[in-house]
This record gives sequence, structure tokens and C-alpha cells, in this order.
Amino acid sequence: MLHSNPKKERQVMKKILTIVFAAAALTACDIERLPYGSMAAEQITNDPSASLDALMNGVYAQLKTWSDPMHRCGEYAGDNMMIRGSSTDAFYEFISFSRTPNNYRLQSFWDYGYKGIAQASNIINMIKEGQSAEIDNQLGECYYVRGMLYFYFVRAYGRPYYQAPDKNLGVPIVNGTPDNIMTDLFLEDRATVQETYEQVINDLKKAESLMTINKGPAYASKGAAQAMLSRVYLYMSGTYEKPNQEYARLAVEYADEVIKSGDYDLLGREDFMKYNTLKPENNDESIFVVKRVASEFSGYDHYYGIGGMYANIGGMGWGEMFASAKYIDLLNETGRNDWRPDHYKIVDARAAFIEPTYKEGNQLVFRFIKEESETVSNYAQFEATRSGSTVTCKDAEGATYTLSPVNEEEEVYSINYNGKTYQGMLDYFISLNRVYPQFYITKCSREGEDSHLHSPIISRLGEIYLNRAEAYAKLGQYDKALSDLNLIRERSIPGAGYASLDANNAGDRIDKERQLELAYQAERSYDVFRNGKSLKRQYPGPHRQDEEILAADYRVTYYIPQNAINAYPGTLTQNPTDNSGVILN
Repeated sequence: MLHSNPKKERQVMKKILTIVFAAAALTACDIERLPYGSMAAEQITNDPSASLDALMNGVYAQLKTWSDPMHRCGEYAGDNMMIRGSSTDAFYEFISFSRTPNNYRLQSFWDYGYKGIAQASNIINMIKEGQSAEIDNQLGECYYVRGMLYFYFVRAYGRPYYQAPDKNLGVPIVNGTPDNIMTDLFLEDRATVQETYEQVINDLKKAESLMTINKGPAYASKGAAQAMLSRVYLYMSGTYEKPNQEYARLAVEYADEVIKSGDYDLLGREDFMKYNTLKPENNDESIFVVKRVASEFSGYDHYYGIGGMYANIGGMGWGEMFASAKYIDLLNETGRNDWRPDHYKIVDARAAFIEPTYKEGNQLVFRFIKEESETVSNYAQFEATRSGSTVTCKDAEGATYTLSPVNEEEEVYSINYNGKTYQGMLDYFISLNRVYPQFYITKCSREGEDSHLHSPIISRLGEIYLNRAEAYAKLGQYDKALSDLNLIRERSIPGAGYASLDANNAGDRIDKERQLELAYQAERSYDVFRNGKSLKRQYPGPHRQDEEILAADYRVTYYIPQNAINAYPGTLTQNPTDNSGVILN
């Protein structure tokens, strides 16, 4: 049954129908009402189960818009991709680390995240538990969405957890519309990082306790809550050098729950190489995704999806961001991945999500990365010729160079060019965008074979094994960490598992596998900084290639959107604007 106080009930119903808090308190622009329309309070009262379906659709609808800037914040600030040139689009600030508070994409991330929090909170406040398993499950979904959104906020706007979480600020904790928005609309400043994580954990544990029905990966579930808890505790588990073993133990515990549930299965290698094409409901590895459908896009709207920046497929997409040379080198570390149609050979299954744009004619070239200056490197593609066992190439001025074999079977050679020796490979000419070969990324495209349709992944089983591997390593249980790490590694590179793992190499090997496995899922930049490491992007692209961004840098966190600060009913403190304001301990 619903709450018995009629006056209170009417107030809460009003909150559900208007979502005033999200519009007035946390955003500076007008935002739509419930996406699926308003409904009479009597309708909700008489049939809460039926009404909840529509209200829950509204909650999930917010995630669809939120997930776009969420991806860009997390992925563009990492080292898995590069862009063809500088851009006036607000997302370029994520790549360049030129942080500003006036960024419309950050504003969208904030707005739609808090709309989701507001809608989920108002449903939680309106509906009483214990009416039925179905209603409890939907309440659990609300708790999951709210906890998950707070977590994504605190990792973007708050410092890494190992850096003074009791002092650094997280985000405002506001769980529902005030009773009287005309007189009570005053909100507290941002909670600390520690307090925000406590909110996240409380919500996710509540979600775990309420959800008993698994409706598939497009909906929150007990497994989704446990998967997110494994990641949250991992983020709290400190660095490899100074681990928090209690939180590492909890990360293992929740990873165990997901793995032992039997609800999810790792895809085999061949199926995994087609992961991006599988619809979520047909993918045994997916735990929770933000489900998108083709009907949500029309005409050329696919240009503006996540995958539209990474590739042009069938005439759709800008195709202006490519896999970084660093990521390609990682893929080739255990053997060359050859993408040429007549030589196609994938050594690392993750290479199946990369598609170079070979120019017609199969022109043989020697491609390598050369130094343009002390701080800038770029690709070179020199026309190559074979004569028996001798391979030569010519630069743009016509000078000829004889290549030295490094691995003839894989067609890897070295060149002495301008007094320096570089290593590269024979390949076909890849079309250029400006001066960069187009290594298209398709991991965020082709769902159901529909150009750039993509349901952003929040959790999948591959991540859970890597979460547990890292947590085991931080507990000093290296044999168990090795088993989990090699399970994921050998799925992609059969027979290439590590022989051993110890305190000297565990951090580098686990982080490398996370980078390879979770690329283009908006995880990389957060993974680097939460473990106290620095980001280096010494590969071709318009970014500052000589810059090293430390985990202590003030730019590790994004600014709170200025419009949100201006509209906030109370004090909303901005993040530090230089390193002097960063609190590390």
C-alpha cells in the first residue's frame, strides 16, 4: 500500500509529476517533464504497479542522453584514441585537459544525471516497499540508477578516493524534491568524496536487497548492483603501493557474487570479436547497458552518436577520432594484427574493433612513427618495393632507404632515417585525415549491424574478472589474481597468459589488460588516476605529446558547470582552478 498520509501523498505526487527539483535546483535551462507524459495522481494511487512502468521508463530515458557526455568525459581524457586536429567542440577540452566551467557537454552530463537522480528519488519516496516482488524490484532499480549516477559523478567531479576523501568534495546529495519548493528550496553544498561514496554504497546495497527479478541487461538487476559495488570498492582500494585491503576484500566479495551467480557468461573468442554487433539481450556477457534502439535516431543523427566520431560506416559518421598509436602498439605486443583484407589475421581479439581505411589499389608502404621535433611525432607512410629478400622505400623527396628485417614473417622492419632508427611494418596505404592514418574504432558501432547504433556498456562480466584480479593483487593473493587476469587475456590472445604475477609486475600487467579490454567504455582515464599513475600520450595527434598529467594535477577532476553553480539554491563550491587548491592527504 502507499503512504497513508493523504496530504503528504498529494505533495509527493506533485513532485513526481513536475520534477521541479531537477529543473529549478540543479540545472540552468528548461528541461522536459516526464518523458512519457504526466498522469493523474489517482492513476498512480489506484494501480502503482502499472504506473511504475511508465515512471521507470522516464528514469531510464534520462540515461540515454546522459550516457553520451558520460562516454566523452571518460574516454576522451585517456590514451586509447586521438583526434585528427583541434576542434571548437566542447569535447575537445576533455582531450586537451584545458578545463573550463562553461562546457555544454559537461552541463548535459550534470543535468541529465541529476534528472535521473531526481526521478528515481521521487519514486523511492512515493512508493512503499513490500507490496509485491515486482514493485520492490522496480524500487531496487531506482536505487541502482541513483547510486550508479552518484558514482559516475563523484569519479568525474571528485578527486581519486586515495587522496583525502574526507576533505575533498564530491557532489551534492539531494534525494528528492523538497516538500515545499517555494520556501524550502535551499540545498547543502557538495558532500565530501567519502560521504558521496557512502551514498553510492548505501543505494547499491539497498538495490541489491530489493531486486529479485532479472529482466535482462537493459534493466538494473541484483547482478548489476553487485557488479557496480565491485567497481566502487575497487576505486576505494587505494593504489598498488598503498592498498586498502578491507576495500579490496569487499571488491573481491562482490565480484564473487556476480561470477558465481551463473547469470552471465564470458563470450568465446570468436563471439567476443563481434561483441559490438550483438544486441544486449542476445549477449550473455552484458550485465547492464544503456539500451538504445534505431528508432531513436533519424536521418543523419547517427553522426552525433558516440560511434559517429570514431568511424564513417556506410556514409554515416564524422570519422575524426582514431585508435591511438599507443593502443595499436598494445594490440600488437604479442604479435602483429594484420587488418589487410587479403592478409587478415587477428592475434589479439580486441583488434577486431579496429578497422583501418585502406586506400584502393593495395599500395605497399612502410609505415612508422618518426620524430618531427623534440616534442612532436607523426606517422610516415613511405612507398615500399620488394626485390627478392631486399625491401626498400622512398620518402616524399624520392630518397631511397633499405630496410632491415626485425621479424620478416610479420613484415616488421627498421629504418635509419635522418640519423635515427625507427621500427615499423609493411602494410597497405591507409587513407589520411589531415596527416593521420584512419584507424577507425568500431567498438561503439554496428549493434544489430545498424551503422553507429550502440548501447553504452555500464557493466559486463569481463570487467568483473579484472576487478577481482586487481583486488586480489592488492591483497597479495597473486596466484588468484593471475588466474583471473589470464582468463581474460587468453580469451583474446590464446596461449599468451602470464607465467607469474608478483608485487613488481602486477600493477603494470593488470592495468595493461584493463586498458586493452575496457577501451572505448569510458574507463581508462579514471583507471589511471585512481591508482596514482600519470597519463602520458607520446603518440601522434594534436594534443601536447610531451605532457605528463599526474594523478595530483587539478585537471584530474572536471569543473562543476558554472550554470549549475549560478542556478543552485545555496552554495555550490567549484573545484580547484590550479594545483595549489588540491588536497592530497
